[in-house]
Amino acid sequence: MAVRVRILGAVALVLAILAAYRLLDESGTLATIADGQALRQFIVGLGVAGPLAVIGLMSFAILVSPIPSAPIAMAAGAAYGHTWGTLYIVLGAELGALAAFGLARLLGHDVLHRWFGDRLPKTRLRSQGALMAIVFASRLLPFISFDVVSYAAGLTTLTLWRFALATLAGILPASFLLAHFGGEMAAGEVDRILYAVLALGLLTGIPLAVHYVRRRIRGDAADEEKGGFT
Repeated sequence: MAVRVRILGAVALVLAILAAYRLLDESGTLATIADGQALRQFIVGLGVAGPLAVIGLMSFAILVSPIPSAPIAMAAGAAYGHTWGTLYIVLGAELGALAAFGLARLLGHDVLHRWFGDRLPKTRLRSQGALMAIVFASRLLPFISFDVVSYAAGLTTLTLWRFALATLAGILPASFLLAHFGGEMAAGEVDRILYAVLALGLLTGIPLAVHYVRRRIRGDAADEEKGGFT
């Protein structure tokens, strides 16, 4: 009985996502997302409901892979500034990540691998600390799919609260930079836009540099151990 309810709940959620996607497509909202200026005007035009639209669109963009989240984040920054824009971006991204994580737990391994194919990483890690570190690091790297990581994490042994904490810590820097980038674009501050791009590049490069240094250290240590036995 519990399994049947779980399957029905997952199917209902997937159908709701598909229905929402079709509604957004037919209403022209998806096309608006590709146009930053139009999206900003659309959000501002909603008045007090604008922040809820940002949060909802960010969440939906994570649940549905083809929808880009970066234009939504920059439009939020342009519409509401750095502080409030960052808050709405983080709320939407966190809720979307949690929804994807929960959906993965409901659907299970086999169904999601049919959905995403080989895009989902295969891992047998059981260490909660290691899994948290992977999720946190992946959030700092913009070229790693946010939604795929969220779905993949739901297939691991990582607990929900640890996933939520690692995701929250990882998305804060990028969310602020995207909000800042959008706000400066709206203000026409070209110099500040350049600084934001450089900061985002630095943020991306730090985890890669740390990973490279660790690999070199481990490689040197392994070489020394081999040399000691010869």
